[in-house]
Amino acid sequence: MDFINQIINGLSTGSMYALVAIGYTMVYGIGKMINFAHGEIIMASSYFALVGISSLGLPPVAAIALSVVLTAALGVITEKVAYKPLRGKGSLEVLITAIGVSYLLQNVFYLIFTSSGKTFPDIMPQGSFHLGGLHITYITLITLIISGVCTGVLLFFIHKTKMGKAMRAVSEDAGAAQLMGINVSSTISLAFAIGSGLGAVAGVIYGAKFSLINPYIGAMLGIKAFIAAVLGGIGSIPGAMVGGLMIGVAESLTISYISSDFSDAIVFGILILILLIKPAGLFGKNVREKV
Repeated sequence: MDFINQIINGLSTGSMYALVAIGYTMVYGIGKMINFAHGEIIMASSYFALVGISSLGLPPVAAIALSVVLTAALGVITEKVAYKPLRGKGSLEVLITAIGVSYLLQNVFYLIFTSSGKTFPDIMPQGSFHLGGLHITYITLITLIISGVCTGVLLFFIHKTKMGKAMRAVSEDAGAAQLMGINVSSTISLAFAIGSGLGAVAGVIYGAKFSLINPYIGAMLGIKAFIAAVLGGIGSIPGAMVGGLMIGVAESLTISYISSDFSDAIVFGILILILLIKPAGLFGKNVREKV
């Protein structure tokens, strides 16, 4: 039963990675770029929720809603200010800008909140329950439910709404979509907003799960979520979800049966392995380019 418990814990952590990975994959699928500042935007969401609860006295649900709105706005502002002027430029310029935005956000929150860790309020029920021989914490169960609901709502939006269909059209061929009257710029901004908003949920879950946040938590969280997106096939939302869950389970089993010292190494090893065996990822498609 201990093995099953570790699988469940891994799925809980992995669902958090998956929400962040979806942000990476949406921005890449629609804007054809990697937002390497995404992890720092998630970090910001944790502080937004913390301020909402501790300083403004908001109830947890209202604070989470505030965090989602502010984080989505931060994602859109980042896209408009840092990335929009670089459309049509080379990938190197975008990469350097993303790294610059990442360090900028880290240092802004360092100046405001200092580098010392801040205790995140208990906003989820503590304790656990037993189901047969399984030992499941309430935080684990709530994390899985929230992540599943968010993913389901996103998939419904993408496939069943007018804006979702516009996003799919831009992802397939931005030029043709623009000729059909779709505002490509607004669609890319919407992708940033949705990806950042989902990431905000992951940021709140992170704070509730680990109880301590600082300006640097987004770095490793963002890297692991990016690995999850690559593993699943960057550009594929179901792939990002599956990749996140796989990374979470691998990490949990490594910590439990090998050593926590090797958990990050195993995750990076998975990235190297998938790039060697299937570079497009589990759900990705190889795209031929004319030269």
